[in-house]
Amino acid sequence: MAPTLLLADIGGTTTRIARAGLDGAAFDTRVEPNDGYGSLEELFGAYLASISGEKPRAGVFAIAGPVDGDDVRMTNRSWSFNRPELARALGLEGLVVLNDFAALAHGVPTLGRADLVKVGTGHRKPGAPILVCGPGTGLGTATLIPRPEGGYDVLPGEGGHVRLGAVTADEARVVAHLVREIGPVSVEHVVSGPGLVRLHRILTGETATSHAIIQAALGGHTRELETCHVFLRLLGRITGDYCLLVRALGGVFIAGGVGAAMAPLFAASPFRTAFAEHPPYHEHLAAIDVQVVVHPTPGLAGAAAVGRRLLAAL
Repeated sequence: MAPTLLLADIGGTTTRIARAGLDGAAFDTRVEPNDGYGSLEELFGAYLASISGEKPRAGVFAIAGPVDGDDVRMTNRSWSFNRPELARALGLEGLVVLNDFAALAHGVPTLGRADLVKVGTGHRKPGAPILVCGPGTGLGTATLIPRPEGGYDVLPGEGGHVRLGAVTADEARVVAHLVREIGPVSVEHVVSGPGLVRLHRILTGETATSHAIIQAALGGHTRELETCHVFLRLLGRITGDYCLLVRALGGVFIAGGVGAAMAPLFAASPFRTAFAEHPPYHEHLAAIDVQVVVHPTPGLAGAAAVGRRLLAAL
């Protein structure tokens, strides 16, 4: 049998797991709630015990947190592991671990039209940097840097942890409330799934899950829709900030589970106006292409793109 890869996109809330061959096509895909397992070893052990055929020879794991060496600790969950030890425990000859948004960025060049929802007008400049960012359990960022010989290098970032400022009165109210509640406010304290819950509570006095807020907004419920519009205005302005930092003329891709769930709301929201409203660079930003990633497992697509090279080298 042809060797296969073990792929995983390990988020703060859920883990997506699959296998793939040299063609990169995922199969045996599962979505597992992290709360159902005490550790990554337990989660992967259960997955491997449930599949048939030859076990994967190598793995590529995307994880929600910085990856600076063999010892890895997640940002939004109390899970940690050592890469060589985890590889041995799972019987893998090779294991690559990378930041989840770095993996997602590797997958962006493989996405097709059906995987994307365009936001406003704009165009991509070939051979220019591409920004990938977006809200899920936290807020992730990564940049695709073009190589002179073709293709891209991926520069991961931790943009979710920069400080959040306010431009409007309602934003100032939100920031002031959170400073009293939690201290210094980072972007992902508001622009994330848990952040959407905080935002809605501060603006309306109501408590609901991020899923319930988005579904109500999609159904036209006024209070939830207004909360989502404030959220998308903040996301637009912050994304414009990040775009200026890396001059992402190659385009911007909004990813993450919350971004994908809100995809139908972008067009009528203040997102695009806030994205461009960075004087004196309004025209510069207004011309940049922005797409929302709605592919169900973009992190796995990126992990597979990395894994094909790993598998070929074994």
